Amino acid sequence: MGINTVVSMTQSSPAGPASARPPRVFAVSNQKGGVGKTTTAINLGTALAAIGEKVLIVDMDPQGNASTGLGVPRETRRITIYDVIVDGRSVHDAAVKTAVPGLDIIPADADMSGVEIELSQADRRSYRLRDALAAQGGDGQTWYDYVLIDCPPSLNLLTLNAMAAADGVLVPLQCEFFALEGLTQLMKTIEMVRQSLNPTLEIQGLVLTMYDRRNALSGQVAADVRAHFGEKVYDAVIPRNVRVSEAPSFGKPVLIYDLKCSGSQAYLKLAKEVVGRERRRLAA
Repeated sequence: MGINTVVSMTQSSPAGPASARPPRVFAVSNQKGGVGKTTTAINLGTALAAIGEKVLIVDMDPQGNASTGLGVPRETRRITIYDVIVDGRSVHDAAVKTAVPGLDIIPADADMSGVEIELSQADRRSYRLRDALAAQGGDGQTWYDYVLIDCPPSLNLLTLNAMAAADGVLVPLQCEFFALEGLTQLMKTIEMVRQSLNPTLEIQGLVLTMYDRRNALSGQVAADVRAHFGEKVYDAVIPRNVRVSEAPSFGKPVLIYDLKCSGSQAYLKLAKEVVGRERRRLAA
Protein backbone atom coordinates (compact mmCIF):
# COMPACT_ATOMS: atom_id res chain seq x y z
CA MET A 1 0.00 0.00 0.00
CA GLY A 2 1.40 3.42 -0.94
CA ILE A 3 1.87 6.25 1.54
CA ASN A 4 -0.52 8.52 -0.37
CA THR A 5 -3.25 5.98 0.27
CA VAL A 6 -2.36 5.93 3.96
CA VAL A 7 -2.45 9.72 4.14
CA SER A 8 -5.80 9.95 2.36
CA MET A 9 -7.30 7.34 4.66
CA THR A 10 -6.03 8.91 7.89
CA GLN A 11 -5.71 12.64 7.39
CA SER A 12 -8.81 14.77 7.89
CA SER A 13 -7.27 17.88 6.33
CA PRO A 14 -4.13 18.70 4.35
CA ALA A 15 -0.98 19.45 6.30
CA GLY A 16 -0.19 23.13 6.52
CA PRO A 17 3.24 24.66 6.95
CA ALA A 18 5.19 23.76 10.05
CA SER A 19 4.27 25.79 13.10
CA ALA A 20 6.13 28.95 14.05
CA ARG A 21 6.53 27.48 17.52
CA PRO A 22 9.63 25.39 18.25
CA PRO A 23 9.16 21.67 17.59
CA ARG A 24 8.30 19.37 20.44
CA VAL A 25 11.29 17.10 20.94
CA PHE A 26 10.85 13.64 22.44
CA ALA A 27 13.60 11.18 23.29
CA VAL A 28 12.29 7.68 22.64
CA SER A 29 14.26 5.85 25.28
CA ASN A 30 14.49 2.78 27.45
CA GLN A 31 17.75 1.40 28.79
CA LYS A 32 16.44 -2.11 28.34
CA GLY A 33 16.80 -3.43 24.79
CA GLY A 34 14.13 -5.25 22.83
CA VAL A 35 11.16 -3.23 24.08
CA GLY A 36 10.06 -1.80 20.72
CA LYS A 37 11.91 1.50 20.99
CA THR A 38 13.04 1.83 17.36
CA THR A 39 9.78 0.31 16.13
CA THR A 40 7.87 2.95 18.08
CA ALA A 41 10.03 5.81 16.78
CA ILE A 42 9.55 4.69 13.16
CA ASN A 43 5.84 4.00 13.33
CA LEU A 44 4.82 6.85 15.60
CA GLY A 45 6.73 9.21 13.30
CA THR A 46 4.94 7.75 10.28
CA ALA A 47 1.55 7.97 11.98
CA LEU A 48 2.14 11.59 13.01
CA ALA A 49 3.07 12.45 9.42
CA ALA A 50 -0.01 10.61 8.13
CA ILE A 51 -2.31 12.79 10.24
CA GLY A 52 -0.68 15.99 9.01
CA GLU A 53 2.30 16.71 11.28
CA LYS A 54 5.78 17.46 9.98
CA VAL A 55 8.22 15.08 11.69
CA LEU A 56 11.95 14.51 11.99
CA ILE A 57 13.37 11.27 13.36
CA VAL A 58 16.94 11.49 14.67
CA ASP A 59 18.64 8.09 14.63
CA MET A 60 21.06 8.22 17.58
CA ASP A 61 21.79 4.49 17.69
CA PRO A 62 25.07 3.37 16.03
CA GLN A 63 23.24 0.29 14.75
CA GLY A 64 21.21 2.59 12.49
CA ASN A 65 18.09 0.44 12.69
CA ALA A 66 15.66 3.34 12.43
CA SER A 67 17.39 4.41 9.20
CA THR A 68 17.17 0.88 7.79
CA GLY A 69 13.54 0.55 8.87
CA LEU A 70 12.67 3.68 6.91
CA GLY A 71 14.37 2.42 3.75
CA VAL A 72 17.59 4.47 3.89
CA PRO A 73 20.37 2.18 2.55
CA ARG A 74 23.69 2.32 4.37
CA GLU A 75 25.57 3.28 1.21
CA THR A 76 23.45 6.44 0.82
CA ARG A 77 24.06 7.76 4.36
CA ARG A 78 26.56 10.42 3.28
CA ILE A 79 25.79 12.91 6.07
CA THR A 80 24.72 11.37 9.37
CA ILE A 81 24.02 12.40 12.93
CA TYR A 82 27.76 11.83 13.53
CA ASP A 83 28.53 14.76 11.22
CA VAL A 84 26.00 16.93 13.06
CA ILE A 85 27.30 16.17 16.55
CA VAL A 86 31.05 15.95 15.86
CA ASP A 87 31.58 18.25 12.87
CA GLY A 88 28.80 20.77 13.34
CA ARG A 89 26.84 20.03 10.14
CA SER A 90 23.35 21.45 10.16
CA VAL A 91 20.07 19.61 10.60
CA HIS A 92 19.12 20.85 7.13
CA ASP A 93 22.23 19.28 5.58
CA ALA A 94 21.76 15.94 7.33
CA ALA A 95 18.00 15.39 7.10
CA VAL A 96 16.93 12.87 4.45
CA LYS A 97 13.42 12.68 3.05
CA THR A 98 11.77 9.31 3.45
CA ALA A 99 9.08 7.70 1.31
CA VAL A 100 6.57 9.11 3.80
CA PRO A 101 5.55 12.71 2.94
CA GLY A 102 6.25 14.95 5.92
CA LEU A 103 8.68 12.52 7.54
CA ASP A 104 12.45 13.09 7.41
CA ILE A 105 15.26 11.26 9.16
CA ILE A 106 18.82 12.07 10.14
CA PRO A 107 20.46 8.67 9.65
CA ALA A 108 23.12 6.98 11.76
CA ASP A 109 25.94 4.56 11.05
CA ALA A 110 28.73 2.77 12.89
CA ASP A 111 30.83 5.97 13.11
CA MET A 112 28.59 6.95 16.02
CA SER A 113 30.37 4.39 18.19
CA GLY A 114 33.39 6.70 18.42
CA VAL A 115 31.55 9.86 19.49
CA GLU A 116 32.28 9.44 23.19
CA ILE A 117 36.05 9.43 22.62
CA GLU A 118 36.07 12.13 19.95
CA LEU A 119 34.11 14.57 22.08
CA SER A 120 35.82 13.76 25.37
CA GLN A 121 37.38 17.25 25.61
CA ALA A 122 34.85 19.17 23.50
CA ASP A 123 32.89 22.20 24.70
CA ARG A 124 29.18 21.59 25.35
CA ARG A 125 29.70 17.91 24.58
CA SER A 126 26.31 16.97 26.02
CA TYR A 127 24.48 19.77 24.18
CA ARG A 128 25.63 19.16 20.59
CA LEU A 129 22.24 17.84 19.44
CA ARG A 130 20.33 20.49 21.38
CA ASP A 131 22.36 23.26 19.75
CA ALA A 132 21.88 21.77 16.27
CA LEU A 133 18.10 21.51 16.68
CA ALA A 134 17.90 25.04 18.08
CA ALA A 135 19.64 26.38 14.96
CA GLN A 136 17.16 24.87 12.49
CA GLY A 137 14.45 26.84 10.73
CA GLY A 138 14.21 30.44 9.67
CA ASP A 139 11.86 33.26 8.63
CA GLY A 140 9.84 32.82 11.79
CA GLN A 141 9.09 29.16 11.09
CA THR A 142 10.57 25.84 12.03
CA TRP A 143 10.76 22.89 9.71
CA TYR A 144 9.16 20.36 12.03
CA ASP A 145 6.29 20.00 14.45
CA TYR A 146 7.81 16.98 16.20
CA VAL A 147 11.32 15.57 16.57
CA LEU A 148 11.62 11.95 17.74
CA ILE A 149 15.08 10.86 18.87
CA ASP A 150 15.68 7.11 18.72
CA CYS A 151 18.14 6.51 21.58
CA PRO A 152 20.57 3.62 22.05
CA PRO A 153 19.62 1.14 24.81
CA SER A 154 22.39 2.34 27.15
CA LEU A 155 23.41 5.38 29.14
CA ASN A 156 26.19 7.06 27.18
CA LEU A 157 26.97 10.43 25.62
CA LEU A 158 24.49 9.82 22.80
CA THR A 159 21.64 9.22 25.25
CA LEU A 160 22.67 12.27 27.28
CA ASN A 161 22.65 14.41 24.12
CA ALA A 162 19.16 13.16 23.34
CA MET A 163 17.81 13.90 26.81
CA ALA A 164 19.54 17.28 27.01
CA ALA A 165 17.79 18.21 23.74
CA ALA A 166 14.38 16.79 24.62
CA ASP A 167 11.26 18.33 26.10
CA GLY A 168 10.17 14.91 27.27
CA VAL A 169 10.99 11.22 27.28
CA LEU A 170 8.63 8.83 25.53
CA VAL A 171 9.13 5.39 27.07
CA PRO A 172 8.19 2.19 25.20
CA LEU A 173 7.60 -0.48 27.83
CA GLN A 174 7.30 -4.14 26.95
CA CYS A 175 4.54 -5.89 28.85
CA GLU A 176 6.85 -8.37 30.58
CA PHE A 177 8.19 -8.61 34.13
CA PHE A 178 11.81 -7.61 33.49
CA ALA A 179 10.73 -4.47 31.65
CA LEU A 180 9.77 -2.95 35.00
CA GLU A 181 13.36 -3.30 36.21
CA GLY A 182 14.61 -1.37 33.17
CA LEU A 183 12.04 1.33 33.88
CA THR A 184 13.45 1.84 37.39
CA GLN A 185 16.90 2.49 35.94
CA LEU A 186 15.51 4.87 33.33
CA MET A 187 13.75 6.92 36.01
CA LYS A 188 17.09 7.36 37.81
CA THR A 189 18.71 8.48 34.55
CA ILE A 190 15.96 11.03 33.86
CA GLU A 191 16.35 12.47 37.35
CA MET A 192 20.12 12.69 36.89
CA VAL A 193 19.66 14.56 33.60
CA ARG A 194 17.17 16.93 35.24
CA GLN A 195 19.69 17.82 37.92
CA SER A 196 22.72 18.23 35.66
CA LEU A 197 21.70 19.01 32.05
CA ASN A 198 18.02 19.72 31.47
CA PRO A 199 15.90 20.81 34.46
CA THR A 200 12.68 20.91 32.42
CA LEU A 201 12.90 17.31 31.16
CA GLU A 202 9.78 15.30 31.93
CA ILE A 203 8.26 11.96 31.12
CA GLN A 204 6.08 12.66 28.11
CA GLY A 205 4.38 9.30 28.35
CA LEU A 206 4.74 5.54 28.55
CA VAL A 207 3.73 3.31 25.64
CA LEU A 208 2.83 -0.28 26.44
CA THR A 209 4.28 -2.48 23.67
CA MET A 210 4.19 -6.13 22.64
CA TYR A 211 0.94 -6.61 24.53
CA ASP A 212 -0.46 -10.13 24.30
CA ARG A 213 -4.06 -10.24 25.45
CA ARG A 214 -3.83 -14.03 25.74
CA ASN A 215 -1.09 -13.71 28.35
CA ALA A 216 -2.22 -12.91 31.89
CA LEU A 217 1.22 -11.43 32.69
CA SER A 218 0.80 -8.77 29.97
CA GLY A 219 -2.41 -7.65 31.60
CA GLN A 220 -0.85 -7.62 35.06
CA VAL A 221 2.17 -5.58 33.96
CA ALA A 222 -0.10 -3.10 32.16
CA ALA A 223 -2.28 -2.75 35.26
CA ASP A 224 0.74 -2.23 37.53
CA VAL A 225 2.22 0.44 35.26
CA ARG A 226 -1.09 2.30 35.00
CA ALA A 227 -1.56 2.13 38.79
CA HIS A 228 1.87 3.68 39.35
CA PHE A 229 2.07 6.26 36.53
CA GLY A 230 -1.61 7.05 36.00
CA GLU A 231 -2.33 9.43 33.11
CA LYS A 232 1.30 9.33 31.96
CA VAL A 233 0.50 5.95 30.36
CA TYR A 234 -1.05 6.29 26.92
CA ASP A 235 -4.42 4.64 26.35
CA ALA A 236 -3.12 3.23 23.07
CA VAL A 237 -1.52 -0.19 23.54
CA ILE A 238 0.74 -1.69 20.87
CA PRO A 239 -0.11 -5.38 20.44
CA ARG A 240 2.30 -8.17 19.67
CA ASN A 241 1.74 -8.37 15.93
CA VAL A 242 3.65 -10.27 13.25
CA ARG A 243 3.14 -7.53 10.65
CA VAL A 244 4.92 -5.03 12.90
CA SER A 245 7.86 -7.44 13.15
CA GLU A 246 7.99 -8.11 9.41
CA ALA A 247 7.84 -4.52 8.16
CA PRO A 248 11.47 -3.44 8.93
CA SER A 249 12.90 -6.22 6.76
CA PHE A 250 11.18 -4.52 3.82
CA GLY A 251 12.47 -1.07 4.80
CA LYS A 252 8.94 0.11 5.52
CA PRO A 253 6.95 1.36 8.51
CA VAL A 254 4.14 -1.03 9.34
CA LEU A 255 1.56 1.60 8.28
CA ILE A 256 2.89 1.32 4.74
CA TYR A 257 3.42 -2.43 4.90
CA ASP A 258 -0.09 -3.19 6.18
CA LEU A 259 -2.29 -0.28 7.19
CA LYS A 260 -5.19 -2.43 8.33
CA CYS A 261 -3.28 -4.66 10.77
CA SER A 262 -3.77 -4.19 14.50
CA GLY A 263 -0.27 -2.76 14.97
CA SER A 264 -0.81 0.01 12.41
CA GLN A 265 -4.14 0.95 13.93
CA ALA A 266 -2.57 1.09 17.39
CA TYR A 267 0.17 3.46 16.22
CA LEU A 268 -2.39 5.72 14.56
CA LYS A 269 -4.31 5.84 17.82
CA LEU A 270 -1.09 6.65 19.67
CA ALA A 271 -0.25 9.49 17.25
CA LYS A 272 -3.66 11.07 17.72
CA GLU A 273 -3.25 10.76 21.48
CA VAL A 274 0.18 12.43 21.38
CA VAL A 275 -1.20 15.33 19.35
CA GLY A 276 -4.22 15.59 21.61
CA ARG A 277 -2.03 15.88 24.69
CA GLU A 278 0.03 18.58 23.04
CA ARG A 279 -3.04 20.60 22.09
CA ARG A 280 -4.30 20.42 25.67
CA ARG A 281 -0.89 21.50 26.94
CA LEU A 282 -0.86 24.54 24.66
CA ALA A 283 -4.42 25.45 25.61
CA ALA A 284 -3.74 25.26 29.35
